[in-house]
Amino acid sequence: MSKPSTIAIDGFAASGKSTVAALLAEQLGYLYFDTGVMYRAVTWAVLDRGVDPADVAGVSQLAEQISITVTADGPADGRQATVRVDGRDVTWDIRQPQVDALVSRLSSYPRVRTALTNQQRRIAAAGSMVMAGRDIGTVVLPDADLKVFLLASPEERARRRYRQSLEQNRPADFDQILAAIIQRDALDRDNPVSPTHPAADAIIIDTDNLTIAQVVEQLKHLVETSCNEHA
Repeated sequence: MSKPSTIAIDGFAASGKSTVAALLAEQLGYLYFDTGVMYRAVTWAVLDRGVDPADVAGVSQLAEQISITVTADGPADGRQATVRVDGRDVTWDIRQPQVDALVSRLSSYPRVRTALTNQQRRIAAAGSMVMAGRDIGTVVLPDADLKVFLLASPEERARRRYRQSLEQNRPADFDQILAAIIQRDALDRDNPVSPTHPAADAIIIDTDNLTIAQVVEQLKHLVETSCNEHA
């Protein structure tokens, strides 16, 4: 029996896709890649360098020029990977509310998406990959062997992000987080380039009342089922 070569896990902000995708990849012996951090890195760079977010050409040029790396090294502070922009560690900077508020808007710029999507496809071409994002199964890897879309209510997702911030000793406001998630959902759904929605052949999992371990077990079962179907 052969395992699926590429597994696409999509979902809205804070749906848990990054956490469970990383755990699934570890247990399968696959590579894990969270595409969302690349868009966050571009957004952080726009804010850091004073580029006008409304300047589509300026933002796009920056996205094409900066070096974004995602590696498994870094301090043991709860991070799944270390994200660097031109060599600077921005792992936690890209999780700030001001980045949350802008990332959907900037990720809708065609040149930004093209630049990052091409990188993502090259990474996935090696196979044995679990890739998480918002349009992996529909745009980045439409031919992925297994596609999953994770759902969770805005309130549950806000609680998760709020707890994560407190655990990392970072200031957090639940109402602000919830409002940002609701706004982000609307922007992601209405994204003119690649709106967030399940692929027609994606398997949908509602994670509201599930633990991380339970979601991972469901994903492993789907992998095993996929193996049987292709045996």
